[in-house]
Amino acid sequence: MNRRQLLVGAPALALPWVAHAQQAITLNGAVQFNDDHVFTRALVRFEELVKQYYTAQPINFILHKNSSLGLEKQYFEYMSAGRGAVDYGIVSPAHMSTFSRAAPFVDAPFLFRDLAQWNKVLDQDLFAPVATEIERRSRVGLIGYAGGGVRNIFANKRITDMAGLRGLKVRVQGAPIWSRTFQAAGMSPSVIAYNEIYNGIQNNVIEAGENEAAGVEAMRFYEVAPNLILTQHAITIRPICFASQTLARLPAPLQEAIRRAGKEAGTFGRHAESTEDGQKITELEQAGRLRRVEFTDRDALKRAVDPVMVAYAREVDAEAIYARINAVTS
Repeated sequence: MNRRQLLVGAPALALPWVAHAQQAITLNGAVQFNDDHVFTRALVRFEELVKQYYTAQPINFILHKNSSLGLEKQYFEYMSAGRGAVDYGIVSPAHMSTFSRAAPFVDAPFLFRDLAQWNKVLDQDLFAPVATEIERRSRVGLIGYAGGGVRNIFANKRITDMAGLRGLKVRVQGAPIWSRTFQAAGMSPSVIAYNEIYNGIQNNVIEAGENEAAGVEAMRFYEVAPNLILTQHAITIRPICFASQTLARLPAPLQEAIRRAGKEAGTFGRHAESTEDGQKITELEQAGRLRRVEFTDRDALKRAVDPVMVAYAREVDAEAIYARINAVTS
């Protein structure tokens, strides 16, 4: 090969590398809700931040909405498989229990005193040991924490203190820790289907349920149980998840951008949901659909269920995390 051939050939050899470097990366996300839902908005914010922090090559984010790829349980399974069907999404910790016994503890009732403590716990990343175990066993990373909906009791009667809760027939979620804690508080919990709550209260099978403001509005529970008892017994945590196998295939600077964006998008989602939750209650109250009822025995309520929570933390090997959470002041 002569000198001219070498000069002409060199750029040609470099072209495939240049084309590869500029090739677009496609990432698939999934969410159960529409454009207006805070989970969708948090994932859109995640996309915006990744593109802001990584500009070396184009990235196509495809967010599949309205449960078009199934439900959160399926999203987590797809991410764990690492085949690209779903690369990122928001998933309830309950769907991670196969990989970590402590995963549901992240979203347990009576874990936090208030929103201020909840925010500090997440800012200090106290659930890092649980996240590490989940990522090691499922190959799905928890890169940020959204959530922030405060769950209260809605009832067909006015209740202001522990005495009023005694014997209350209330519907709770299926995880055993919910029945245990509500029983410890003196209530009579039962597990019935979510879509049977309205009829259950209407027919006096139960007297109450528990949910966030958005759920109370969407299911029109205020029509049969217009008293919103501000027990603030749970504050939701919804991790932003990313498939570890997908992440490992990406350039290191993009991996860093994704982790940074996940944390910030989670903060965005928490602020949005916690703010809008209160606004929703105000709107329903002003419309005359529900009555906000102050619960004066919140500290006594938590003291009643603390022994159950201590036992549960021991059961799922989360004692150290629980101790650190309790040490965080509001």
